[in-house]
Amino acid sequence: MRYATFRLPTPLGPRERVGVLTAAGTVLDLEGAYRQLLTERIDPDRAAVVAAAVLPPDLLALLGNGGLATDAVAEVLEAFAPVLDAPGATTADGAVVVHALGGLELLSPLPRPAGLRDCSAYEQHVATASRGKVPERWYEMPAYYKGNPRTVVGTGADVPVPAGARKCDYELEYAAVIGRRGADLTEEQALACVAGYLVFNDVSIRDVQFREMSIGLGPAKSKDLDGTNVLGPVLVTPDEWDPHAPNVMRALVNGEEWSRGLTDSIHHPVERILSYISRGETLHVGDVVGTGTVGGGCGLELGRYPQPGDLVELEVEGLGRLSNRWCAAPGPAGQERG
Repeated sequence: MRYATFRLPTPLGPRERVGVLTAAGTVLDLEGAYRQLLTERIDPDRAAVVAAAVLPPDLLALLGNGGLATDAVAEVLEAFAPVLDAPGATTADGAVVVHALGGLELLSPLPRPAGLRDCSAYEQHVATASRGKVPERWYEMPAYYKGNPRTVVGTGADVPVPAGARKCDYELEYAAVIGRRGADLTEEQALACVAGYLVFNDVSIRDVQFREMSIGLGPAKSKDLDGTNVLGPVLVTPDEWDPHAPNVMRALVNGEEWSRGLTDSIHHPVERILSYISRGETLHVGDVVGTGTVGGGCGLELGRYPQPGDLVELEVEGLGRLSNRWCAAPGPAGQERG
C-alpha cells in the first residue's frame, strides 16, 4: 500500500484528503470511495459519517483505526479496481474519487506527525562528518535528537534558506512511521509496530548547527525552521518495502547526482533504533523516526551545498522521490549577535 495525502480545491476552500497511490499511477480518494460503498448498504447520511470515522481524511487518524481501517481500504480497492486506471471516475453523487497523480498537490503523508525523531545510524556518514573520529559510544546505542513535527512539509514545497546562511544542506534519509503504540519493545516487536516508510530530507543549516552544538546540546534551531523537515512523497507499507534490502538512495541537485548509497549499509538497523527509543518510553501512532543520513548523503560530506534556486531531489528505491527547491527566505535563523 502507498498512502498519499493531497489537497483539493472545494467551494469551501482547500481540503486535505487521504488516498492510495495505485499501480495505474492514479490516486483513489479513500473516504469518498468508502462512502459510496456504504451508501449501497445504509442510509446515505449515516454512510458519510461512518466513512469519515473509519477512513478519515487524516492519515494519522486512519492509522490509529488499525485493522478496521486496513480492512476497509482493502474492500475499497477491490470494489473500485475496474476504474483505477480512469482518472475522473466518480461516485453515484458525482464526487470524483480517482485522480491523476500529476494533477494533485501532494502534501507530506503525515502533515502533522505525532512526534519526530532522527538518528545517526550510518557509520560512514559519522566518520566523514567527524573527520574519522567516530565516538566509541556511537557503536553502543543509536543516538537521536528530537525535531519539531510542526515544521514538516512534503514534496514540491519550497525549502527556505535563511538570510545569511551559506550552508543550507540536504540529508538523504528514510524514516519509519509507527502504526501501533508500544513501549519496551523487542526488536521483533518494534518492527511489527511499523506502519510504513518514507523518504526524509532532514534539511540542516550547518552555519548554525555547529555553533549551537558546541554548547553541549543537540541540534535545534539548525534543524527546526518552518519547512525544513521534508517527508514523502508517500507512505509505503512494510509488505511493499524492505529496509534490509540494498535499496539505492540518491540525491540530485539540478539533475546532477551528488550522493548515492544503499539502505543496507546502515549500522543500527531500524528495529534496533525503535527498540532502543521504546525503552521506558511509549512509541505512539504517527511518530516518525528517521534512521539518519546515508554515507556521502549530504553536502557537509562533499564540501558543497545547494544554493537558493537549486532543485534538490532525494530518491530512495521503492519509496519514491522528494523534489524541493531551495528558496531565499527573508528572516534570520540563529545567526550570532554582533
